[in-house]
Amino acid sequence: MKRIAALILLAGTMPLLGGCGLHPLYAAGDRGPVAQTLGTVEIGPIAGKNGWLVRTALEDRLGKAGQSRYRLDVELDDQILGVGVRTDNTVTRERRTLRARYKLVDIEAGTVLLDATAGSDAGIDVVTSEYAVLAAEQSALERLSGEVADQIVARVALYASHLKTAAR
Repeated sequence: MKRIAALILLAGTMPLLGGCGLHPLYAAGDRGPVAQTLGTVEIGPIAGKNGWLVRTALEDRLGKAGQSRYRLDVELDDQILGVGVRTDNTVTRERRTLRARYKLVDIEAGTVLLDATAGSDAGIDVVTSEYAVLAAEQSALERLSGEVADQIVARVALYASHLKTAAR
């Protein structure tokens, strides 16, 4: 009896969900307006090894669909801090933090359309093997680069969806 009541309630609320404003961000796949806009974003140079990792991750996620209309300028802040310290002042745990400040610029007009930040952090155990610690720091940087790129692309895609909605 409870299941039937739940199904009736669910069926009654289904028509209301269409009016809630939710819509798929990547509707129509690669040919959709958001994907087409993301394909026109070029990525400015980003300094350093961490910059190369973030830039590569962004290129993988944005794709290229034509002539560049927008430019994405990214500045990174990469820090490793010792957070677990023993009484003899040896570090037992590190936190690697990667933060990005990015701007979406309209190339023709030269105006900044979007100015935002993204960031993530990861914990790293410090062990007796220096090689293991360096490998863990590198692995953390690779993961963080992907996470930051995901955040940037999601925010730019959201902005692109608002552009297309406003153009209608």
